[in-house]
This record gives sequence, C-alpha cells and structure tokens, in this order.
Amino acid sequence: MIVDITENDERGQVGIGTLIIFIAMVLVAAVAAGVLINTAGLLESKASDTGADSQAQVSNQIDVVTAVGEDVGTDGDVDTLNFTVKKSAGAGNLDLADATIEYLSDSERVSLAYNDTAADSSNFTTEVISGDANPVLDDSSERIKITLDLSSGTGINDELAEGEDATVRFVDQSGATTVYGVNVPDTISGETFVEV
Repeated sequence: MIVDITENDERGQVGIGTLIIFIAMVLVAAVAAGVLINTAGLLESKASDTGADSQAQVSNQIDVVTAVGEDVGTDGDVDTLNFTVKKSAGAGNLDLADATIEYLSDSERVSLAYNDTAADSSNFTTEVISGDANPVLDDSSERIKITLDLSSGTGINDELAEGEDATVRFVDQSGATTVYGVNVPDTISGETFVEV
C-alpha cells in the first residue's frame, strides 16, 4: 500500500483573487438573468396588448341589418341614407359616439363624426330602435338607426340619383372597419323610400 504524505505547506489553497472572480461571475450572471426576465415580461405584455387590439379589429364589426334611401324632396334623388345596425357575433361593446363614418362616391369623399343633436352633413346621427337609450351596441339584440344627410351642403353635397352608387365605411372605436356598398335602384318612380 502506498501512502501519500503531504506537509502543511504543500496543501492547495484558494486565492482571494479566484474568489473575487467567482463572485463577480455570479453577480454578472444574476444581472443578466434579471435583464432577460424583465425584457421577457415587457415583450409578453406588449404581445398581449397587440393581440387584444388585433382581435378587436377583427371581431368588432358593425353589422348592417337594413339600408334605406329616402327622397325627402321627392325630386327623384336619394338625399338621406338610413342604416339599421347591430353588433356582429363575438363583437365587444361598440360605442357609435366614438365611431367615424367615411362616405365615398364618384364626386365626394367625406369623413363624418357623431352628433346626437344636429343632423348637418358633416355629422351622422343615431336613433335607438331597440335597446338602451344610448348609442352603444352592447347586446346583439339592440338595433340603432344611423342617418346620413346627403343634401345639406356643408359636408356631403351628393344626392344620389337613380342608378348611382356610393361606399360607406363604418369605423368603430377599436379601428374595426365595416364596408357597405350603397346602390340606388335604376328607377325610383316617385317612391319616398327605396332599399339601397
């Protein structure tokens, strides 16, 4: 049997320099881990917000139930558009007071804002048909009538004659867009209301 006899001055010793380097490495690793965890949390939060916004833009759609053109002056031109709307399936609450409507035809392009009292052509008005007495669609059974005045001349000055068409784009508070094409029949023949 071989016995290794060592003396006190031959034992290995850990120097203070090695200990300082080890502690420094542990601290650097801890700081790096903290930065990575903080960055991952921030990215996860931003991704969640972006996902919620994207989902709202896809699912928050205004559904047009009926669209009627009205010839108030009985001159054969449609001078008022009435849209009965509801929220689509899976949509969140839609506040029409925060919505905008873009009207586009061959001769006009106008953005309209909500106004609950005056029906000038730079605004659109609403009337609750069924549901709460506010312009918010928070249930799929609620119906609200949106009215666009095409004849007052301060914004839209574009009465639609027989056979003409226009595009109406509804943009809700989340940025979701619903596009509706308005087509006036080729012959109105003295009718006050026509389906468009």
